[in-house]
Amino acid sequence: MSSTRFLTYLFKAVLLGLIVAVLILLLVPDLRKGSGFSENFFSESPLSPVRESYFSSLSQAAPAVVNIYSVSIENDTGLFRNQPRERTSLGSGVIMTENGYLLTCHHVVQNADSIFVAVQDGRVLEAQIIGNDPLTDLAVLKVNADNLHVIPQLKEPNLRVGDLVMAIGNPYDLGQTITHGIVSRAGRNGLSNYVDFIQTDAVLNQGNSGGALVDSNGYLVGITNANFQVRDSSRRVRNVDGINFAVPYELAKRVMDEIITEGKVTRGQLGFIGQEYRGGPGIVVTAVSNNSPVGKAGLKAGDMILAIDGVRLESASKTLDMIAETAPGTELELEISRGEELITFKVVVAELGA
Repeated sequence: MSSTRFLTYLFKAVLLGLIVAVLILLLVPDLRKGSGFSENFFSESPLSPVRESYFSSLSQAAPAVVNIYSVSIENDTGLFRNQPRERTSLGSGVIMTENGYLLTCHHVVQNADSIFVAVQDGRVLEAQIIGNDPLTDLAVLKVNADNLHVIPQLKEPNLRVGDLVMAIGNPYDLGQTITHGIVSRAGRNGLSNYVDFIQTDAVLNQGNSGGALVDSNGYLVGITNANFQVRDSSRRVRNVDGINFAVPYELAKRVMDEIITEGKVTRGQLGFIGQEYRGGPGIVVTAVSNNSPVGKAGLKAGDMILAIDGVRLESASKTLDMIAETAPGTELELEISRGEELITFKVVVAELGA
């Protein structure tokens, strides 16, 4: 073989080798990173398609949601018998702190003689009631245990209408179940917020009460409470699909902290009902309780409250929140407009329900 033919043959071989090497590098990205062939490279396992999932978010939140079993002893008063019998109510709860404080609904543990908490790791713990707040339907429980999984929390979740949320609970004792929906209405967070809760279409059923409502990142945004109910033409109570409620996280956290530190939730009240004035700032008084602080001071229906302690009023709900969050015994100055007359009242805040 002549030297020219040999060099031509060698050049073609080298060129072919380079082409094959480039193709392999294009087809096997791991080789470009220097990691070589993986041990499963030649296996026939199919690749999983990419899909949207909230698995990682729920993995952080779901272990903190517990099943609650409230046991009460009732007398079975039949015609020929008067025997006590045990009754168990079902609900859910949320582990809020590492030292064992839980939030649930007041109606879940109301009148319970004993309460048992089933943690997702298999433990069953006895719980004690620390306190409750019937106005928000919340109760605080305490368990003595280590290695509790605390639910992720943000100081200000900033929940918005349209946000995706997931409800975690134990409906019908089927075991932990997840449902999802969106926020239809975001509730207020003030202490006068008795019924203005988060509204969502995430499905709630019997046993969900006291569970967690979390956002798409797994952060707690509310304590699930109830679904909306109406009476039909036969006066029977039925659920309305797509309208369910939860106590906003900020309000639930404030109630829990006050119960833990003070033993109860204390709210201030002045004894009037009002609404915003459409023509400008101020709250128009629509009703006054006679024996209330403002009733004794001379406030009348039809008066307009312009300011409290120098704070101009524009929102009835925010005004009620401000009063509810004022400690009983505090003196407040009210600036009142009555016709063409400006009047100033000084009143002492009373305790709601006292």
